[in-house]
Amino acid sequence: MMTSGEKFVTKMMHATDKFQKVFGPADQGDMDSPVVHRHDEFENSSDEQLSHFEEHTDSAGHHYAVRKDGQPAG
Repeated sequence: MMTSGEKFVTKMMHATDKFQKVFGPADQGDMDSPVVHRHDEFENSSDEQLSHFEEHTDSAGHHYAVRKDGQPAG
């Protein structure tokens, strides 16, 4: 007699088997190759804006940012 947990696992395995038949096997690619991240214009703009700040950590482990030019944010 199967418990409800075993029934769930059996149903899940049957469902994933059906998905594989419809969509094909999972493709994970080459796990040893590095991830290629391409910057878009929005990310370049964000990087430029964040370049004016320095990240600091206090003794309690809290992180905060300080403007490099010493001016208050505004």
